[in-house]
Amino acid sequence: MKIAITGGTGFVGKHLTNYYLNNGHDVYILTRNEKTSSQKNLQYVQWLSNEANPASSLEGIDVMINLAGKSINDRWSEDAKKAIVESRVKATREVYSIISKLEKKPSVFINASAIGVYGTSRNKTFTEDSTERGTDFLAETVKVWEKEASKVEELNVRTVFTRFGIILGEEGALPKMLLPYKLFAGGKLGSGEQWVSWISIDDLVKLIDYVIQNEKITGPVNATAPNPVKMNEFGKTIGNILNRPHWLPAPEFALKTILGEMSILILEGQKVLPKKLEKHHFTFTYPYVDEALRSILK
Repeated sequence: MKIAITGGTGFVGKHLTNYYLNNGHDVYILTRNEKTSSQKNLQYVQWLSNEANPASSLEGIDVMINLAGKSINDRWSEDAKKAIVESRVKATREVYSIISKLEKKPSVFINASAIGVYGTSRNKTFTEDSTERGTDFLAETVKVWEKEASKVEELNVRTVFTRFGIILGEEGALPKMLLPYKLFAGGKLGSGEQWVSWISIDDLVKLIDYVIQNEKITGPVNATAPNPVKMNEFGKTIGNILNRPHWLPAPEFALKTILGEMSILILEGQKVLPKKLEKHHFTFTYPYVDEALRSILK
């Protein structure tokens, strides 16, 4: 296959790129800056600049994966929030423009998304069938993002929104969550009752490939493991694996003071289940959080 990836140098993008290169596929990474590759089946394609003409290099691609967007892991000033939204909208519009210019359209377009679209709750369970939508910044961002991505369907391209949970791997949120335990200062965050809907990076790559191969999968897909846990259990599991205490609580007010509005990423959560993946018989390598964490921390 020929696979184009925006955001290909990020955490998820690097894992996807390595997976497909190792399996003999051709990968095209869209980048703002001109770059060359020494690997015969890896090519960098310039985009999001006036002189770029990415469509000319992408004719014949089978898959387009859009992972581009400013990180949400920096403090949310008003300027930062604006950049988070605009970076996603701009990238997705450009992806639409590229696909529209291709004589042969890709068979599938996969757009990264987030479970934040459902809003936060400690007592509700969300699946792809859930119609409820949140009103916080993350939920509003995802709504705008998915609305933009859905326009690709007008080009008769199968379109999938992979709604990521917290991704467990060597990058992303996990290293920040591990640090207090490594310093013997780990403990309950806020109430500890908030849900953590997570997925291992290995299973995320595996399910994206599964979605590509399964033509019957369309629309939203919850990219979360089937067994979410509460934050307190998540922390205790980290402590057990690292042989560190889980004892020093971080009060909600302190985290809000330090992180501002971004504290919602830690203090709130949602219980999200991968109903569509289970319907299509996807098998998780790491369905339980202790197995996933041990595979990363071994």
